[in-house]
Amino acid sequence: MSFKSIAASIFANIISKRTLKWVKNPVETQKQVFKGLIKAAKNTKFGLDHDFESIETHKDFVDKVPIRDYEALKGYVEQVVAGEEDILWPGKPVYFAKTSGTTSGAKYIPITEVSIKHQVEASRNAILNYIHETGRTAIVDGKMIFLQGSPVLSEKNGIKFGRLSGISAHYVPAYLQKNRLPSWETNCIEDWETKVDKIVEETIDEDMRVIAGIPSWVQMYFERLNSVSGKKVGDLFKNFELFIYGGVNYEPYRAAFEELIGRKVASIELFPASEGFFAYQDKQGERGMLLLLNSGIFYEFIKADEFYSENPDRITIEDVEIGVNYAMIISTNAGLWGYDLGDTVQFISKNPYRVIVSGRIKHFISAFGEHVIAKEVEYAMEAAIKKTGAQVHEFTVAPQITPEGKELPYHEWFIEFVKKPADIKDFAGQLDRSLQDQNSYYLDLIQGKILQPLKVTPVRKDGFKAYMKSVGKLGGQNKVQRLSNDRKVAEGLEQQKEV
Repeated sequence: MSFKSIAASIFANIISKRTLKWVKNPVETQKQVFKGLIKAAKNTKFGLDHDFESIETHKDFVDKVPIRDYEALKGYVEQVVAGEEDILWPGKPVYFAKTSGTTSGAKYIPITEVSIKHQVEASRNAILNYIHETGRTAIVDGKMIFLQGSPVLSEKNGIKFGRLSGISAHYVPAYLQKNRLPSWETNCIEDWETKVDKIVEETIDEDMRVIAGIPSWVQMYFERLNSVSGKKVGDLFKNFELFIYGGVNYEPYRAAFEELIGRKVASIELFPASEGFFAYQDKQGERGMLLLLNSGIFYEFIKADEFYSENPDRITIEDVEIGVNYAMIISTNAGLWGYDLGDTVQFISKNPYRVIVSGRIKHFISAFGEHVIAKEVEYAMEAAIKKTGAQVHEFTVAPQITPEGKELPYHEWFIEFVKKPADIKDFAGQLDRSLQDQNSYYLDLIQGKILQPLKVTPVRKDGFKAYMKSVGKLGGQNKVQRLSNDRKVAEGLEQQKEV
């Protein structure tokens, strides 16, 4: 055992003990986070505008601070972007994470010195937790790669701007710098396809042990490795044992990944965003991620089916229920207050508090009142793959409200297969039955002849890549939208259908 692996084992044990302290006192931990946030920001412009001085309880906070999405908070953010201090958080943020906005162009999410510290610690602790649980310390002796955006940052008014993954690249610990790939020069390449080719060149002969990134883009990297070498990824990288991912559910990709790798590898799911690092998978044998309650983020939850009502109940972790779909609301040490993250989660455990990401509050299909969510379509896909042996590269779902002729409306699944099922209609039937089992509203619409069973539209090889490139979202942290309530994504993919 090397010195580095011995040190990793000791450090992992220390972090595990620290984590256990707050895990055993979740409600009190969140109360202390809440008090600390309010105290720190009471003299900011936002704090003064919302009378933080008089806030002592969660009820006080609910009364004084409304739920806001980015658009509603934008007026404050623009003041910070302009260089003003003490607006949302004391002083200025050190970074703005630039992301794609849905209604008014780019979004600028503030990242403070204290919030980036928590983000970095959370990603580090996810790996240390794996080491502590499994005892597999040898991963620190080999090479690691994190497929991410360019670390090149711009600067304005003393604040640096860039993608979150690029910002994170500046915080790789010194003891891992020699382990980390690709090179800085390669990481700075903006064109994704050129970057992947260069990454393949730099890594193909290395001892890769940890590989991380969004599954769809890691799959592209694996396919390039396979094409260049003619070998399975697991034969190229004999010590490769850990895949780290976030952003999307890995299960629909797992079979295709294991085919490319040639064997099973362990995986860790993360729940990071520009707004904060919220959870990581803490148990290899269990689904769900440990919600990080001691990382400068105060959480509130609103039942998803009540979210758009006039005065929805805002509850804390103390009152959440297992299996309920919640919109997650956050207040953070980066100056986001009562902020609608846009993600929905479900708790699968309260001891400790573990969540799964169930979708996006605005991404669902409810053209006929069915309110189908991402979790349901992903589980349906997972079930169909297991029953048919198919392998899937990517997929998305949209409603077809006005089909030709006298056909009933239906859900259209655009799927790019790595390995097609023997019978597409049977595959579609498996998807539909699973969706009916999970969603009673969808079942009622099928049985009531309002909808016909879903249809599968096969997408040509690399069709999703071509679509993402056409909309300027190829690679990096960009994800294919899993669900739409309109035909915008579907219309783009119409050009990529198999002929």
